[in-house]
Amino acid sequence: MSKIISIGTAVPSHKHKQDDILHFMQHVYAMNDAGKRKLKFLYHQSNIEVRHSVIPDYSRNISEWKFYPHSENLEPFPSLEHRMAWYHKYAAPLSVDAIRDCIANKISQKEITHLITVSCTGLSAPGLDLQVVELMDLPKNIFRTSINFMGCYAAIHALKLADVICRAEATAKVMIVATELCTLHFQREPTIDNIASSLLFADGSAAAVVASDSCLSEGVKLKNFYSEILPQGKKDMAWELSSTGFLMTLSGYVPNLLEEDFELLTGRALQKANLNKNDIDYWCIHPGGKRILQAIHKSLQLVNGALDDSYDVLKRYGNMSSATILFVLKKIFDKAEWGENKFIFGSAFGPGLTMETFAATL
Repeated sequence: MSKIISIGTAVPSHKHKQDDILHFMQHVYAMNDAGKRKLKFLYHQSNIEVRHSVIPDYSRNISEWKFYPHSENLEPFPSLEHRMAWYHKYAAPLSVDAIRDCIANKISQKEITHLITVSCTGLSAPGLDLQVVELMDLPKNIFRTSINFMGCYAAIHALKLADVICRAEATAKVMIVATELCTLHFQREPTIDNIASSLLFADGSAAAVVASDSCLSEGVKLKNFYSEILPQGKKDMAWELSSTGFLMTLSGYVPNLLEEDFELLTGRALQKANLNKNDIDYWCIHPGGKRILQAIHKSLQLVNGALDDSYDVLKRYGNMSSATILFVLKKIFDKAEWGENKFIFGSAFGPGLTMETFAATL
């Protein structure tokens, strides 16, 4: 068995109110008054108050934009190369901030034996993993690997990999860092998918140290992992490359799928962990959006307040893709009383449609 002994988080310095992003997108989409009213209604129903971004433009006047061109028609619209240049510049320092927050007063960086980087919003070779090694002066022979383009559930997949490593190596201390710069990929065509992306997604990074259960530090003990693919949702959640960035598909059908299938999925996952729904004290659910959380609450017939940690992360940060589930887990981590023998059930969702889960104990 392995355990998470620390979680750290970091967000970019540019903090944008949801209303400021709304005004920016109304301008980008060149909407008429009716379109602006509809978009305003959607933004105000999002349950999001603020989001962070490496891009300052979303709450600035056009003359102060740094990422987008100073033109009414946004030409030349930022290319994929331009977006990846920003990712290359900002993703690694943000990752290091999250890692330093994670290890502060817990372990020294010299104790890190393995590095797993997670991202679906940027890619290059040499990439994020080597940048982190260089910035933190980690050993050149450190075990490292990357999990790319798995979307919002990827951090759970990373925990699964870290668990395997720690079960094989008792002295391992695996650093996971999930870093997403989703706002680099906002698009200007007012399609349903683009509107959903610009309404929900944000930038952030989260890091977690996973160690063997023999480690003396307290931690969340990882008990079990379980995942399933829902092929009928394959086209409803996806990333695709384009010349102007990554195109996100998040259809309105996803909450319906989750409402219909999540209880059965959860039952199978809990059965594998020798648990049942009534055993769970903390629900660590990825806040993919307000409707998704509502669908899960309804599917599982949870008591009011059971998903408050997820709602709070959504409200304060938006959807940061893979990093988000660790933000939620950190809230549980920070408020828990150690040794209380409470159970955590976590789940996140991504392309496939894939639903990944974990069960853990405090």
